[in-house]
Order: sequence, then structure tokens, then C-alpha cells
Amino acid sequence: MHPIAFILTMIGGLNWLLVGLFEKDIFTMLGWDGNIIAKIVYILVGLSALFLISEHKKTCKMCDKGTAPMGGAPKMGM
Repeated sequence: MHPIAFILTMIGGLNWLLVGLFEKDIFTMLGWDGNIIAKIVYILVGLSALFLISEHKKTCKMCDKGTAPMGGAPKMGM
């Protein structure tokens, strides 16, 4: 499940890059704007992001070692 969620989340991130740079998303560029396929992919990308957030502590090597880059307190002890 993790690899699929990761790929979908990366697609979503790249889509936002296109929106930021060119004010067009992937589906608009493909002519699928408002298409049911586009809506399904958007929903899957969002669900993938939620899944990755919920699984983050289990899979993140930095969090496992206690080196939290986002201001979190490092783990104490060895």
C-alpha cells in the first residue's frame, strides 16, 4: 500500500507544481477537466496523503532515530 500511496502523492505534488508555474493541472492539459477520472484521481491522491501521514512514524528513518527536522523534540536515551 505504501508504494502506491507514495506514487499518487508524488503525482499530486507534481500537479501542484504545474498549477503554481503554469496555472494548469495535469487533467486540464490532457483535456479531462471535470472528468470523473480526474475526480477519482484527486480523491485517491488525497487519501494517499492521509495514509502517508498516518503511517509516517512507522516508516520515517529520521523520526525513528529521534532527529525530527520539523521542530519536534528528539528522543531521549539509546
